This record gives sequence, C-alpha cells and structure tokens, in this order.
Amino acid sequence: MASKLPPIHIHPVLLLFVIISILTGTFMEMMIIFTIVFIHEMGHYGMAKLYGWRIKRVMLWVFGGVMETEEHGNRPVKEEILVTLAGPIQHLFIFLCLFCMMKINALPGPVIEKALFYNKTILFFNLLTIWPLDGGKLFFILLSRLLPFRKALDFIFIFSLLSCAVLMIGHFFFYPFTLTFAFLMVFLFFENRVEWKRRFYIFLRFLMGRYQGKHVVQKLEPLYLVGDLTLMEVFSRFKREKKHQIIFRDRSDNLKRIDETDCLHAYFQEKRYREQLKEIF
Repeated sequence: MASKLPPIHIHPVLLLFVIISILTGTFMEMMIIFTIVFIHEMGHYGMAKLYGWRIKRVMLWVFGGVMETEEHGNRPVKEEILVTLAGPIQHLFIFLCLFCMMKINALPGPVIEKALFYNKTILFFNLLTIWPLDGGKLFFILLSRLLPFRKALDFIFIFSLLSCAVLMIGHFFFYPFTLTFAFLMVFLFFENRVEWKRRFYIFLRFLMGRYQGKHVVQKLEPLYLVGDLTLMEVFSRFKREKKHQIIFRDRSDNLKRIDETDCLHAYFQEKRYREQLKEIF
C-alpha cells in the first residue's frame, strides 16, 4: 500500500498547528482536519495517476495541500479539470460516510459533528478562487483557455494576492477576528508572492513541454505579428491546446510564415534570446 502512495511531505505550517493543538488540548480536532485533508489530496492523486501524470510529491498543510507534478499546462484541459475536481468530490463521500456512521452510532455524536463542520469548512475554503486552492486552479484553467498562457499566469497570481489582502482586511473590519483565518490568508499571500517570482520559470517549463511535443493540439491558430519582436515576446502570445503559425514581414517586407517549433528551437537550442524575428528568420 505504501509503495502506491506518492511521497508525502508535511508543511511546517501544519506542524506548527499540530504543536498548538497538543498544547491547547485540541489534538482530536487536528487529527480530524488532517484526515480530511489527506483524503482530499488522495482524490487528486488517484485521478492524476489514472491519467498517467508524473507526480513529484504531495505537500499537506492546514485546510488543504498541494500535489506537485511534472505537468506544466500542457495536459488536456479536460484532464486538469477532472484532477482538480477530484479533491472536492471526496468531501461528498466523507459526508456520506459520516452520515452512515451517525445512523449506526459508530462514533460519538460530538466527534461526528466536528467532522461534519470541518469537512464543510475545508470544502468551501478550497473552492476560494485563490491560487493554489482548487477554486483558484479551476479559475486559472478557465483563464488559460481564454488568454495566452503567460497572461493567465500573471493574472491569477495578481488576482490571488489582491484577494488575500481584501479578505484579510474585510475579515478584520466586518467579522470577529480569528487568528486561524488571518494566518491562512497571510500564508496564501506569501505563497502567491513566491509563485509570482517564479512565474517566468513556470512559463519556461510550459514552453519546453511544447518544444518536446508534450502538449495537446485542438486547433491551429495563426499569429499575425511584427518582425521586431523577440522570441519571448512571441511566446507570450501562445495559448494552450493551440498550435501557432507565426506570420510577419521580414526586412525585405516579404511575408514570412514560421512554425512555432522553429521559434522554440531558435530559443532553446540556438539560444537566440534577444534577437528579433526578422533577424533570426
């Protein structure tokens, strides 16, 4: 059984909450939360394995977790949606199991009540449209279908940072202060700040996947551009599940048609990072 599970890591934030729960006598509540989060992440993992995803590890933290994979925006949108939804769906099964346990008195009533409360709370928390929560991932998948991948990346991180700030300020002014909620918003804010700094490398992995032919093509879409763009400026127009033909005018004002693979080859193999299209082709 252990050999079929991914490498599971505990985030320091979760360890901190475990220590606090021991000191405050709320260890049972912490174990309920941990169990629900673990089942949630195993839902993601099971669906990802079904589709043959390359999975690095599962990181567990309070009220959620992150399944880290080697797939970077080049899997089919349908797959990504199903893998993302597989986590929240587990909460429905948990509700069903708790209901059955309540009917046969398998657990004390207060324990079941707490489990129902935390199951509902974790479900709704994970549906917030903040990266890397499931709601944020679904929002990003939608954005990446409508916008170029690079713009979708920038938007989701900026939106998530602003959402964390607004929710924290709103919670402070309009609701009784809750240390746990404030701590989680601060944690998500800094997680997105780190991701914002790493967004260029995320985008590079997306491009490398395309160059290696690991992306799905549903449609051909030409890009009409000017010849004085650099390769990275061209790549910032790329959309997922679409293959692009680059059309521009060269130095002699002739119309050029270049396949996106030629541009990717010039970048990754020839390392022509700063040259313009009309200079390369």
